[in-house]
This record gives sequence, structure tokens and C-alpha cells, in this order.
Amino acid sequence: MWYLYLAVLAAGVANAIQPGQNGTLARNLSQPLTAGLVVGIGTLITVLVAGLVTGRLAWPSAVEAARVPWWAWFGGVLGGGIVVAQLLIARQIGAGAFLGLLVTAGVATSILLDHFGWAGFDVHPASRWRLLGGALMVAGVGLVALF
Repeated sequence: MWYLYLAVLAAGVANAIQPGQNGTLARNLSQPLTAGLVVGIGTLITVLVAGLVTGRLAWPSAVEAARVPWWAWFGGVLGGGIVVAQLLIARQIGAGAFLGLLVTAGVATSILLDHFGWAGFDVHPASRWRLLGGALMVAGVGLVALF
């Protein structure tokens, strides 16, 4: 199970590097949002290759598709919004502030999602320790953004 944590750490490193890569791509193309299409194609290829290599890729049946809540189909839209923010905002505010705000918003939202069991998550109550951890992240991001 430890390897799952390593995979998430690697994704976190990639999450810190990606805004710089995407911003550089956007700056060097005639239209910055064209970079978003390049990123989307890269994402498509990555998911396709991973699915083919692992054998975990199949088009859903009509029954499977009908079982999925309507809101679950829009995760790609949220991911696209993150990429657009990377392309248009990250460079101006800097990597530390951008990632800090992104992670802090993610942690605060995740505490709510876990507490109420929203968006398909199991319920994990917002204990005082979880809330304290979220508050410390907000304070840390404030320090990174100010200095």
C-alpha cells in the first residue's frame, strides 16, 4: 500500500511543475489557450496509454452510464478550469502562491466533502485536528504569498 502514497507524492511534484510548463507553453504560442488544447491532448494520450497498458480501459455500457450521477460526468470540466488558471494566472502570482492557494482550497474543500460525504466520498468527520491542519495550511500559504 505504501507505493500508493509514493504515487500521490509524485503527482504532487507534477502538480507543482505543471503550471510552469503550461505557462511557458502559453507564453510561446500565439494564443495562450491553445496551450490548453495541447495539455488536453497530452492528458488524453496519457490516460489512453495507461488504460491500454493496465487493461483498465473500457467504454461504459448504457446501464453503467445510466447509473452514474449527472454531476460525476463533469470532472474534466473542473480539470480544464485548473489548466486555464495555470495558463492565465500562475505566472503572474508565482508558483508558491498559485500552488499554495490551489492546495489550500483543495484541503478546505476536501474537509467539507469528507465531513458531509459529498461528491462520492465516504463520510470522515471534520475533527478539530483536521480543522487545525486546514487552518495551518491557510496560515502557511499566507506566509508564502506575502514573502
